[in-house]
Amino acid sequence: MYWSRKKKQQQEVQEVATAVWECEAESCAGWMRKNYSLENHPACPLCGTKMTSGERMLVDLSN
Repeated sequence: MYWSRKKKQQQEVQEVATAVWECEAESCAGWMRKNYSLENHPACPLCGTKMTSGERMLVDLSN
């Protein structure tokens, strides 16, 4: 059996700006992608507080 000691080349992680809903509560870290939400102004699924529009840099999995 042959074991290679060469390190595999790792691809750079590509990030893309994604529209999200973010919880307004200071003590809650809840957020969700806008395209997964069925409501125009959702409540946080974790604490029930109102959510505001925002943007996060997420890993692009399309490649």
